[in-house]
Amino acid sequence: MKNPLQFLSGFFMVTIFMMASLVATAQTTKDEFLSKWQNSKQFTIDVLNKMPDSGMDYKTDPAAMSFKEQIHHIGTAITGISQGFLKGGDPGFTIDLATASKADLAAFVSKSYDYGTATMQALSDADAGETIEVFGNNVSRRQVMALLMDHSTHHRGAAIAYLRAEGVEPPAFVGF
Repeated sequence: MKNPLQFLSGFFMVTIFMMASLVATAQTTKDEFLSKWQNSKQFTIDVLNKMPDSGMDYKTDPAAMSFKEQIHHIGTAITGISQGFLKGGDPGFTIDLATASKADLAAFVSKSYDYGTATMQALSDADAGETIEVFGNNVSRRQVMALLMDHSTHHRGAAIAYLRAEGVEPPAFVGF
């Protein structure tokens, strides 16, 4: 009887240790996240720069956002969500999409990512872990940061599909 109990005890200890180590290693530090965030910024600008001026108003469907609207939406979401949920102040910049050039849009997206970076860096660990209501969900500010990354990836992916539909080879993905 002692042998099976020792086995079970050891098994449970190993299981608990493995689960604890998975939890510890599954987390991304703020610095790691912000490094990936900078890659996201550059990749978004690279995608924008690949589209010829003639394709900026391209839509896959009349009800869909145009290519430039997809890119613009990435920037406006970063600033709006950072300001509304990550304690960001007034970003201090805007853009008139109707009259903006591709270079203006690239500058806007760059500033939007930089503003998101600044708001994320300014969050204390306690602020980042605080649970708040966002779009009807109770989530931490860290989850809002992840939402911004996912949202940017989603719309950049749509923009990449637009490039391909226009016969343009998208930039190569850079993971890290």
